[in-house]
Parts: sequence; structure tokens; C-alpha cells
Amino acid sequence: MQFIKGSGWRACYDEEQDRYFGEYGGGQNYHLYELTKEQFEKLDGKISEGDASCIMYEGRHLYMSVNDRCGPPYTVVFDDDYQKLCPWADVVGSGEVVPDALTDAVVEIFASEKNNREQRRRKREEREKKQ
Repeated sequence: MQFIKGSGWRACYDEEQDRYFGEYGGGQNYHLYELTKEQFEKLDGKISEGDASCIMYEGRHLYMSVNDRCGPPYTVVFDDDYQKLCPWADVVGSGEVVPDALTDAVVEIFASEKNNREQRRRKREEREKKQ
């Protein structure tokens, strides 16, 4: 695995999977993304946390944890396989995990989560077949 680190963020290229990932944040807000090769290549150790997060924001959101003063802490799992995909990540969890039905709705409604639609629809189909 190849890592690039900066202040408040880290990115990884996993040669075995031939996939790219990034994480940023910490105690109050934590995000984990799957990145494209192009997004990964824009990151270097000199880039700011804000610029790195903007690049990662364009990727596919895998996991998010929020624990700020705007409400109770919560966690959103966009991809159930985030731990398998990113065993290296320092995942931060906060409060309750948002239910699958609500996460599915968020992914369908918000353009910022469009990269997860195909994966969430497939998982929803699998869940419905089991019922």
C-alpha cells in the first residue's frame, strides 16, 4: 500500500485491489472515500486539509461520522464493505448509525452522494430478496 499524508488527511493506493482511498477529519467530523487515480494524484503532502477534502469530496463516500454541536452524534455507512476496502483507516464512529432506509433516501436525493446510487440500489435489492 502506498500512502500520502497531510495535515488532517491521508490517502492510500492499494496495489492488491488497484483502488484508491482517502480519509480526512477526526473527532468532530470524519470521512472515508474511494477515489479515482486522477483524484489521488492531485494529493501531495503539501496540500491543505481543506483542498484535500475538496478533492476527496468528489470521490465515492464510504463512511461518515459527525459529532458536532449542531445535534446528536451520528454515523452514516454508505458502503457496508468500508472496513474490507480500507483496513488501514483510522475510522472514527459517533453515536447512532443511520438506518439503511434513510441512507438509501439520502443517496437518492442528494447529488453529492450520486456516486453511491448504483452500489446502494444493489445492496437494497439484496436486502429485499432476503425478506
